[in-house]
Amino acid sequence: VQLVESGGGLVQPGGSLRLSCAASGFNLDFYAIGWFRQAPGKEREGVSCTSSSDGATYYADSVKGRFTISRDNAMNTVYLQMNSLKPEDTAVYYCAADSSNHCSLYGVDDYDYWGQGTQVTVSS
Repeated sequence: VQLVESGGGLVQPGGSLRLSCAASGFNLDFYAIGWFRQAPGKEREGVSCTSSSDGATYYADSVKGRFTISRDNAMNTVYLQMNSLKPEDTAVYYCAADSSNHCSLYGVDDYDYWGQGTQVTVSS
């Protein structure tokens, strides 16, 4: 069972990145998927999540209107499209899967599987 994030990198303010979270060993379609981030010296925070049981999708206030979470069930992958990036978006981004299929931005301990993280740096 594995989650692998990719798509991070260095981007200028106002730019875009698309993060991918690919699962192996289990079917993401039966899990809630959350994206979290952690900046140096700060706690891990929820960015976005989506549940397949009720279609719930949530975003942190800081990213609403700029980030979009989506699923590709055929690819067993969840994406996070990030537009209008700001320096304060700089962090390591993690995806996580919750077998209860409950979407939560706050219940870090509720998630069963975590990826290794991908670095996003927004800087000119």
